[in-house]
Amino acid sequence: MNPGWQPVRARLSDGRWHFQQGPIDLVIGADGDPAACEAAHEACWARFAPVLGTLVGELSVLRSALPPAGHPPEVTGPVAKRMLAACLPHAREGLFITAMAAVAGSVADHLIDCYHRPGVRRAYINNGGDIALHLQPGESWRAGVVGNPDVPALDAGLVVRADSGLRGIATSGWRGRSLSLGIADSVTVVARDAAAADAAATIIANHVDVADAAIERRPASEVRDQSDLGDLPVTVAVGALSPASINTALASGLACARGLVSRGLIGHALIGLAGHWLQTTDRLADVAQCRAPGGLTFSRAA
Repeated sequence: MNPGWQPVRARLSDGRWHFQQGPIDLVIGADGDPAACEAAHEACWARFAPVLGTLVGELSVLRSALPPAGHPPEVTGPVAKRMLAACLPHAREGLFITAMAAVAGSVADHLIDCYHRPGVRRAYINNGGDIALHLQPGESWRAGVVGNPDVPALDAGLVVRADSGLRGIATSGWRGRSLSLGIADSVTVVARDAAAADAAATIIANHVDVADAAIERRPASEVRDQSDLGDLPVTVAVGALSPASINTALASGLACARGLVSRGLIGHALIGLAGHWLQTTDRLADVAQCRAPGGLTFSRAA
């Protein structure tokens, strides 16, 4: 690990906390009794300090493709164990995935546990767009969805209610900070925790794909040093797609997402490509304001 990567924190002007170490960059907020929230923040800071060093010690395993059968690799760190648990169900279906697909969500899940205490009504940990939630009964949390981070604008919004049992939100796509095998601008997943949402968003985004000359791909190893994707072709540019290509790619991603819903791995997914959006429940696709079953509200921005 780079010796210059020391954990640092700062309180933001609105009262939230910013924790950072190397590639881990967190924004943390909590509502409730001030003393309880401060105690939770301090516990979170103490738990945060060893996270990166522990992960670095197991990187060789975490960057390896998970097996479709047989014994999974052994890891010892608490975050690494979460990563493995979130990604193995996809590997068992014969899909390519490494445990790194769930690293951001797993870090957030590991730290949100510090807020499960009396007096904290709700809290969130946002790790680069992958979010772990703590919600007491009756509480809810609202998030915005940005389809293209290069042109930031609110494309959709969602509200997660405590009674849903859903506590994780993650977004993936070729335009984001992670590499993707597919062409989705944005795939946002809500699941039982952030690790599950993180892994699933990666898998769904990979399935939003089609053969089209407008898509440019390069080996992952040429795009990013030490990528866990090796020489697999990742998307680096998407030109103007035909309506047929857009429909084919979206249909592929939607079929994958619905399969994950039916297996109980995720709650819901919202998929965006070239200004077109699909959700895992048909009746939500073309309305301006809508409520999904299970304590989740999706809405399209005007």
